[in-house]
Amino acid sequence: MTATATRPTPPPRRSLLGRSAAMRLAATEYGRYGDQLRSLDAADWERPTDCTRWDVRAMAGHCLGMAELAASLPTFVRQNTVAGRRGGVFIDALTGLQVEERAALSPAQLVARYAAVAPRAVRGRRRRSVLAGRLPMPGAETVNGTPERWTFGYLVETILTRDTWMHRVDTARATSRDLVLTPEHDGAIVADVVAEWAGRHGGAHALTLTGPAGGRWTSGTDGPTLELGAVEFCRLLSGRGHAEGLLGVEVPF
Repeated sequence: MTATATRPTPPPRRSLLGRSAAMRLAATEYGRYGDQLRSLDAADWERPTDCTRWDVRAMAGHCLGMAELAASLPTFVRQNTVAGRRGGVFIDALTGLQVEERAALSPAQLVARYAAVAPRAVRGRRRRSVLAGRLPMPGAETVNGTPERWTFGYLVETILTRDTWMHRVDTARATSRDLVLTPEHDGAIVADVVAEWAGRHGGAHALTLTGPAGGRWTSGTDGPTLELGAVEFCRLLSGRGHAEGLLGVEVPF
């Protein structure tokens, strides 16, 4: 009999950010997205986005729904329960529910509710990080074609901020508005994405990302030399656009 080697199951993915840094990024990102929504005119809300099923208004409904999920444990449980009953890809069911339940809100109502919930969302995420951050979430997420487990900490410390950040990028592109980027905030988010990306592919590389959120990273020798904008790098890793090689390695947002 020939023994078959099996790979050990990797532990659930944890956030690479410290809790204090993660919550600081969360608060700033909620604030910047809220400021962006307040700057939109009537026509902007109807413009299509890179998420082809959503216009700017629907995207705001999703972001509001996700912030309300983060702010309230009962809302978290209810949204997840209803989405789970719908079947199919869970994240699609969840985000679809969030958009549907806020479809009747006017832009002014979306802006007001987002401003009100944002501080509570940060507090709710901090509480869940403390109480359940190391615990594995139920189910699995498929990344790069492979199911993987996440901790609650990875969700509330990392993913929920990346999600809002990427939709702020989407909204800026859809409305042709300037995107507010700073090294201290956006640079920290991008650096965290780079660290996870490098860990996921494990190969040598020399990466230069341009713009206020950019920087330079190297690992190993004889790897490819890559240079592109920091925002475009994150867009490609999120699945927005086509990329090959190391830039085709997915990082969840």
